[in-house]
Amino acid sequence: MSEDWWSRWYRRRRWPFSFRSFFEEFEEMFREIDEEIRREFEEISRKTPSDLIRERKLSDGTTVREWGPFVYGYSITIGPDGKPRIREFGNIKPTAGPGRPRIDIREEREPLVDVMETNGEVKVIAELPGVEKKDIKLHGTETSLTISVDTPQRKYYKEVELPVKVDPKKAKSSYKNGVLEVSLPKKEEKPKGEPIKIE
Repeated sequence: MSEDWWSRWYRRRRWPFSFRSFFEEFEEMFREIDEEIRREFEEISRKTPSDLIRERKLSDGTTVREWGPFVYGYSITIGPDGKPRIREFGNIKPTAGPGRPRIDIREEREPLVDVMETNGEVKVIAELPGVEKKDIKLHGTETSLTISVDTPQRKYYKEVELPVKVDPKKAKSSYKNGVLEVSLPKKEEKPKGEPIKIE
């Protein structure tokens, strides 16, 4: 609930004390809470992509509205520098800004992705359950890997920033049991400039 609502409610309950009954105060408070929840649901309805809202008829003839799927999660790993790395996944993103926090709902899900670096390569592992190999599209640059799936049943999208420069032309990938694995060899960094002979 918004800060303004709480401030108004708290201010009314400070001295001098209101002579209204205790139960009237609580009844008003619950009415205000209901109104705030109604406004939040209206806002979520406006932001939800149409593909995530469906209507279904029940056996008694009534129609119900179904939303989703909504997915949010995160993984925490310790990087080679000893610092924790937090990676979010799903199609819901909490966003900070002026006022109260907001929720950004997208049609595409961000898959759970892990990035590992060895001496000679960078390995990207992504979980993409429920899709066929032919539906996965990969696009690589020296510094990033983009994973996307766009089917009526599943939509995934993730742009992965790589820790070092790689050679995308020599990348290898495999997909098995819902897990995509991409190996990208590190780019050999040649020294810049030209050698100068001393006479």
